[in-house]
Amino acid sequence: MSYLDVANSSLLYVLVALGILYVLFLSVLFLVKAWKRAIALGITKEQLNGVVTSSLLFTIVPSLAVVVGLFSLVAALGLPWPWYRLSVVGSVVYELMAADMAASGLGFGSLGELVKAGDAASFGTIMYVMSFCALGGLLVLFFAGGKIRKGMIKLGEKNKEWGILATSCFFMALMTVFLPVMLQAGKVYLLTLGTSALVTVLQGVMIKKFNLKWLQNFVLANTLILAMASSVLWTNLFA
Repeated sequence: MSYLDVANSSLLYVLVALGILYVLFLSVLFLVKAWKRAIALGITKEQLNGVVTSSLLFTIVPSLAVVVGLFSLVAALGLPWPWYRLSVVGSVVYELMAADMAASGLGFGSLGELVKAGDAASFGTIMYVMSFCALGGLLVLFFAGGKIRKGMIKLGEKNKEWGILATSCFFMALMTVFLPVMLQAGKVYLLTLGTSALVTVLQGVMIKKFNLKWLQNFVLANTLILAMASSVLWTNLFA
């Protein structure tokens, strides 16, 4: 079996489907418990239906970006595994970066080279790396999430600007992690990064200037689609 044969195997589809069904079961279970508790507190069914409807709308629209991200992962990781990762816990940027680092650790220049080589045994290594590395944030939240949240609330009460500063620092930290990778990857990566930044800024300007609040839910999806399309253009021109 080749690399993509393993990545798209029937067994993996079955295992992934079972995992996602388990998550859906838990979601429904907590929904039922929350619904019963709300009724017990005196909240009407009409109010609950309104909450459910609005929640569905505000969940489906942003998930378009996740769907776009799924298709970007399929070529290198098959369909079932990215489907599982993005359905449970994961992000497009992290999944690609973790898989690419795993490929580098296995001696390949990139994830693309690994796929071309067709090394089926490497797919299991990639799955482990993508899974275990993601546990870091979950473990920190499990053991220290409550203390971190309480500390941030106290700081926010003392200084209201703390929340803005913390968010800014968080995004700066993300940029310092991902930007060097993009800058060193080559001209196509750099141009695609610049295109995505430009598209994001233009959408922000449109939202503010024309009061297009509905566009806020589509910024990430639009940016992903247009940046991916531009990467094809840059590849044809410069690769």
